Parts: sequence; C-alpha cells; structure tokens
Amino acid sequence: MLETLKLSWHIVRRNWWVYRKDFLANISPTVTDAAFPILSFGIGLGALVTNVEGRSYIAYLAPGLAVTTAMFTAFFETSYGFYVRMTYENIFKAMLTTPIGVNEIVIGEFIWVALKGALMVTGVSLVLLGFGMFTQPLNLLLAPLAGILMALPLGCMGLLATCYVRNINQFQTVYSFLISPLYFFSGVFFPLTQMPEWLQILAKALPLYHGVRLSQSMFWNEDVLATWLVHGPILIAYSAVMLAWTFRQVRRKLET
Repeated sequence: MLETLKLSWHIVRRNWWVYRKDFLANISPTVTDAAFPILSFGIGLGALVTNVEGRSYIAYLAPGLAVTTAMFTAFFETSYGFYVRMTYENIFKAMLTTPIGVNEIVIGEFIWVALKGALMVTGVSLVLLGFGMFTQPLNLLLAPLAGILMALPLGCMGLLATCYVRNINQFQTVYSFLISPLYFFSGVFFPLTQMPEWLQILAKALPLYHGVRLSQSMFWNEDVLATWLVHGPILIAYSAVMLAWTFRQVRRKLET
C-alpha cells in the first residue's frame, strides 16, 4: 500500500508541475467565477431579494458558490483533463510501461483533484471572507475538508464520463444534462423548498446538495457539527460506491 501511494504521488507531482506553469491563468477563473456572481447576483439582485430564509440574498448565495468551485474543478480535471492526457498525450500509456499501474493512476488522479478541490474552496472562501460572508471566521478551517468531500464524488463522475464518451465533444452533453442541473437545482441559488417535491428528492440524491449544506453551515455557523455529521458521511458513502465503479471502468479503458 505504501508503495502504491508513493507511485501515485508521482502522478500528483507531475500534474502539479504542469499546473503551476500557468498557475495564475489556471486559478483565476475559479476565483472570479465565484466573486463576480456575488457582485452581480448578490449585490444587484440582492437589492430586490432582501430576505431568503431570514438572511440577505448575498449571504445565502455565498456558501453554494464557494463549494461549487470544487465541483467544477473536479469534474473538468477528470473529464477533459484526463481524456486529453489519455487520448492525445498518451501520458498513461507511457506510465503503464513503468512500475505505475492503473490503481496508481486512479489514486493519483483522485489525490490531485482532492487537493485542488481543497485549494479552490479555501481560496474562494478567503475571497468571500473579505466580503464579510463568514459569521464565524474560524469555520474557514473547514473549507479544505469541504473541498475534498465535494471533489471526490464529482471526480468520479468526470472519470466515469471519460470512460463512456466516444469523443471529447460528448462531454458537453454530460455537462448540459448532469453538471449544469446540479449547479442550478441543488440549493445554491434558492432553497430546495421552492422546488416541486420530486425535484427536491432528486437533488438530495445527488452530491452537490450535501456539499452545499456543509458549506452553508460553515458560512452561517449554524448547526455545524450536526450538519457535518449528517451530510459528510453521505458524501463519503457516495464517493466510496462511485470509486469502486470508477476503478473498474478506468481499468477497462486503460487496459484495452
């Protein structure tokens, strides 16, 4: 196991070396994609929507925007990013000629997206802290864990998409009919109670809702322990089930 982790860490280091070459360009969209909606929706629309579950609209919006950065980061890294490394760059074929195997590749990719998820949620949360969005600033310490818990299941979705698409353009279909609905109907922009009951049940069956709830408790300092004890294990279980499926499918893809 230690040897597997050691080999997997080489993949994390390789991805970091590539990522840091254009670090500012890579990280700026994630930060601005959260900051600009706060300015446009929170301040602009917030002047019209003055009470969402007892708080201002900008205060309601901030937690969801923070945690969705991990969702987008993990999905795009393990879909487009993994596909390019696998299909166009043939990175994994080269790795498989070394002691690195499929297990090490998958574990390395998941360590990488978990670290990226932690980094992105923490970075965006720091920006939102500057907007005064944290009721208890010490809760910022939970941001990396929220990023990891959110990145793992979405990383699974991205890798599974990579295993099933026949060309890179088909990721647009996955984004349109899975990631985009998650973004808009998981409690980020408005409470689930405003949706039909069947849509509430569907949203709660998918991971982003649970990540949003973790982030909301963290930002609002409301029932933090109870919320994390409920929704954290759900995300862990979701990740565990999807990881088993992902390992099987990635193995088939890389060994063919």
